[in-house]
Amino acid sequence: MREIRPIAVASDLRRDGVGLLHGIGVGSWTLKRLERTLQRRGFTTLNLDYASRKRPLEQLAEDIHASIAAFAEQCGGTIHFVAHSMGGLLARVYIFRHRPARLGRVVMLGTPNHGSEVADLVKDLSVYRAAFGPSGQQLTTILDPVLAALPSPDYAVGIIAGCRTIAPIASAFVLPRPNDGRVSVASAKLDDMADHIVVKASHTGLPRHSVAIEQTIAFLHDGRFSPIT
Repeated sequence: MREIRPIAVASDLRRDGVGLLHGIGVGSWTLKRLERTLQRRGFTTLNLDYASRKRPLEQLAEDIHASIAAFAEQCGGTIHFVAHSMGGLLARVYIFRHRPARLGRVVMLGTPNHGSEVADLVKDLSVYRAAFGPSGQQLTTILDPVLAALPSPDYAVGIIAGCRTIAPIASAFVLPRPNDGRVSVASAKLDDMADHIVVKASHTGLPRHSVAIEQTIAFLHDGRFSPIT
């Protein structure tokens, strides 16, 4: 199993903390721009690397627990989560199993809460199975039992979805419109979400998109996204 490396900035232990969870097949580097902005705005951060392609979501939740629990103990404030793509599913599983005592708000960027039709199309291909492992099989529109058993969130969730794509074939012929090339706007939504917003970004571009970053911070502060003018 790849080592989980917590990257925390905790110069002021009274600050609110933000746990950052990347998507499948990538790493904490994809959230670096978002992390730096959060730090400049006064948040302490924990940007985790985890073995996203090696283990299913329920085991990944156990893998990250020690790091998040230590971070929560270190921070004196509220513990928020900001997650991209599959990281949002991991956040939901983690909170269900190991809810922090001072849980704050959760922002999901391009998370396939109802699965992705792209995963439906490729789930049986050997190359996909080899590349994305057991967690990749949990991303289909037929919800995995672990995800299907999750209750509706009783904490504030803000959903940011993208509506631009660099994958025109998937966008046009596989996914419902609008979509970000991998996840549709409809799939990203949750029934009990506190707020929802769509930005002009692709799936991979969401965590680096300036509007998405500013909206993430707005939700963490206020529990609502700012109006887009």
